[in-house]
Amino acid sequence: MPTKRIALAYSGGLDTSCIVPWLKENIPGAEVICVVGDVGQGEEELAGVDKKAKNSGAAECHVVDLKKTFVDDFVLPTMIAGAVYEGRYLLGTAIARPILAMGQVDVAKETGCVALAHGCTGKGNDQVRFESAYAALAPEMEIIAPWRMDQWTLSGRVAMLEYLKQRNIPTTASATKIYSRDRNLWHISHEGGTIEDPWNAPPDDAWMLTTDPAKAPDAFEDVTLTLKAGRPVALNAKPMEAWRMIIELNAIAGKHGVGRIDLVENRRVGMKSRGLYETPGGTVLVEALRALEELVLDRETRHYREHLGLTFAELVYDGRWFTPLRESLWACAQKMSERLDGEVVVRLFKGHATAVKRKSPHSLYAEKMVSFEGEDVYSQKDAGGFIRLLSLPERIRALKARGGAH
Repeated sequence: MPTKRIALAYSGGLDTSCIVPWLKENIPGAEVICVVGDVGQGEEELAGVDKKAKNSGAAECHVVDLKKTFVDDFVLPTMIAGAVYEGRYLLGTAIARPILAMGQVDVAKETGCVALAHGCTGKGNDQVRFESAYAALAPEMEIIAPWRMDQWTLSGRVAMLEYLKQRNIPTTASATKIYSRDRNLWHISHEGGTIEDPWNAPPDDAWMLTTDPAKAPDAFEDVTLTLKAGRPVALNAKPMEAWRMIIELNAIAGKHGVGRIDLVENRRVGMKSRGLYETPGGTVLVEALRALEELVLDRETRHYREHLGLTFAELVYDGRWFTPLRESLWACAQKMSERLDGEVVVRLFKGHATAVKRKSPHSLYAEKMVSFEGEDVYSQKDAGGFIRLLSLPERIRALKARGGAH
């Protein structure tokens, strides 16, 4: 039987541990190549993943370091564009999917694979994100989504654990796992268990990156961010790559309980879901960038950036990263960010990250003009003509209503 090489997006979790042998048993000639994208999910999750994949029956396992590219080419453009989904979600899971798919496709092509597989369920957003990326990057490859196939009968954790036990495949998973989590450099998400009922308060044992704000330090902590063209380049005057800075800020801001949100969101597939998200470092960076925008961008540019950010967020959430529209919007946002240079001090205290100082060589803020002492550069008398012209339509409408204008 001819060999059919399949590149599987592999995490080492229970689902993908089952998918490796399942593919070999249900796809004629299947040879599974596991691809693990390292986007900062942590050493604990990546430890022994190569051995785990091969114990499951994989022919090869490739761990690809994507951390720097993830932040520089995916996270920061999304942040600079002002993309926030439904007002609060900083898109931590959604941003990671296109680069994970890209890493998987690269390995697939290098190793002679003819198909791409993933472990996403048929109810979630990730199936859309992965497969939309596959379509853009490798349209010639077959897509295998076991959860949507008739042969897939492993409907729960108990069934999957029994499946592995019958095949003598070791696993560290248990039947009592409470929450479903997704972690990378930018954030961690929590779903499932008691979180699924929106009437339940977030359980204390769900949070991992952030301290309960009520138990956070009673003294505030200030951090100074230096930005160049909207990109963070130094933390507390120490030059640092952005991905490393996020790791440091996660620890600093997490200690103060910064970056928690509890959100009922609209999934792309039509249903609502509830998730708890922790993005401590990202929350600080977004606050710093928005404060710098306040100084540097004129009114029309800033307002249009806000409009652009809404569309950009929907594209990222929906898995439409590799599209002409997303690329065009980024070109616009990148142009807007060219003068976003400066320093911002962000104060961390009891779950809040608040910009308290900001400066920029490109600031449009003119203190003398704003103050009452600035009559030599701005005459208050000039405002009368401006207001008369601005309100001219209202004046004409009122006069016509009274029969006084023709």
